[in-house]
Amino acid sequence: MPKRAVFDTRFFIELFYQKDQTKLNQLKTELKLTHDRFVSVVTVYETHRINQSREGKTVANLRSNTINRGLTVVPLDYSSSIQAAEIAEKHRTPLADSVIAAISLSLNAPVVTDDPHFQSIIGVKTRWPIRKTT
Repeated sequence: MPKRAVFDTRFFIELFYQKDQTKLNQLKTELKLTHDRFVSVVTVYETHRINQSREGKTVANLRSNTINRGLTVVPLDYSSSIQAAEIAEKHRTPLADSVIAAISLSLNAPVVTDDPHFQSIIGVKTRWPIRKTT
């Protein structure tokens, strides 16, 4: 397991809504074994919005507070904004994915995601804890 990682929105949606206990354990293990855990402010926004829509404000606040306590929330600064815009232009990625990719590059940390948008961005490494079973 890496010592550091940037966690994408897809990770948290799987963590909060996964019904399969084996997959849920794989997600929890990823969090436990990653020492330096980072999350973009955009991921906090997206996750909060999805949780609020599905579960209501109270659950969304609890989950967002849990993310804030367990991970380092990385703000979007000037240089990451410029890099995210360049990534979006070059790779035609959505704003959130471009920001997360820029943060990943600035921290030299892989993104924990199964989102294919990240695959084409040079220098961004990804990992996904849920192993496919046959």
